[in-house]
Amino acid sequence: MPPVTPQEAKTHYNYLMTLCIRKEEAFGPLAFTFMKEHDLDKLGLAPEEQFNLYMATSDAFAAEPKRYTHKLECLQKAQQLLPRTQFADPELTRHLFQEVQKTSAELDIYNEAMRPPKLSAATAGTADKLRLIVETDLPDYFLDTAQKQASAYYQNKYKMTKEAKAAQHFTNAARKFEPDNQAVQKEFAGACAPFMSVRTSGIHLMLPFDLKISRTPDEPLEAGLRIWYAKMGYSFPLRYEMGKLCSWYDDRVVDIAMDDPHLLFVSVSPVKETELGTVGRALPNDVPMEIGLPRAFLDGTNGLGPFIQVVCNVKIWFDAEAMSVLIQGAPDLHEYGLQGGAGLLTRTYASEKIQAYAPSSGKPWQQGLSFNFVNMHLQLAQGVDTALVPFNTPIFSIYPVLTRQSFKFEDARTLEG
Repeated sequence: MPPVTPQEAKTHYNYLMTLCIRKEEAFGPLAFTFMKEHDLDKLGLAPEEQFNLYMATSDAFAAEPKRYTHKLECLQKAQQLLPRTQFADPELTRHLFQEVQKTSAELDIYNEAMRPPKLSAATAGTADKLRLIVETDLPDYFLDTAQKQASAYYQNKYKMTKEAKAAQHFTNAARKFEPDNQAVQKEFAGACAPFMSVRTSGIHLMLPFDLKISRTPDEPLEAGLRIWYAKMGYSFPLRYEMGKLCSWYDDRVVDIAMDDPHLLFVSVSPVKETELGTVGRALPNDVPMEIGLPRAFLDGTNGLGPFIQVVCNVKIWFDAEAMSVLIQGAPDLHEYGLQGGAGLLTRTYASEKIQAYAPSSGKPWQQGLSFNFVNMHLQLAQGVDTALVPFNTPIFSIYPVLTRQSFKFEDARTLEG
């Protein structure tokens, strides 16, 4: 930022106070940023000018307790400046003291409501957290690398500019239509706490290679291709041989045109993530790992009606008496032309082969726990013919939730009186 001369500072101060007098929405964000980025004494602003700026800005903050930390800071700065100004008199001093006390008390009420006291060391030592234990053949990728990549993905995508964060603190009762005024632009997705929490608090599944699902065979990704005939109620794997579509199982030619609307072409790229860590999945031995891993995923993929089921080999153990596990398409999956199926894992159910159940009772930590497998269920969004999800993009999300038996919704009116 270029240095500001005293003359430029004075001009900007006059501009800000003009905005304040006009009750312009941009006053608060611009004044707050100006005070945060500069030492007002070094800029040569008189104590009276600084006092006016701090007081006017404190009045411009939105009437929301989460903004009161900055509001209180402005009031305290004004309180410190008051003895140096010609405004100093007992009545104004008392009024400012009361404003500081009032704002501080309201901030304490807000903090007490929003931040309940932590458990004591003794209590915390006896309180067991609910555990979710994961078994997978890509533990380093799914449990570490993928979670870091998901966090970086959402933070980079939705992080707010410094100007937008400043604008969030202010409101204006007499707003004007100013869609091109960047100083008042604050309504970004990243500003919504629940919106961001669902992205940054969940466990996200992704793939270390690109995934493409298309209704046409054009330009498949280079590591491998699978074909499904898929519609509601029925799916069947196919292969392409000698210019014909054939059964995956017995190579018999099937009478289907390549432009049949029920065909789905699923392809994968070579591995693009460099930090895979341990790879326990059995891979084909005729190709390098960069090709073999995505091909192994592709070979394990199934059809479920119009959905393509990407088998992740992620097995989650949990106490089904206390919690369930919600799995669903990642919040931004629709941006890539896909819809994700949602599922609620409640307890172990018999949908796997016997090999999955045989080793599921021999270890001490497994006692009392249920397990289930987490897979991705994807279908093309309505009106979409091709979807491409780049590697390390969140595709599915996992959220622990309470079991239905552990809670109930109640009408607050029934609890009063």
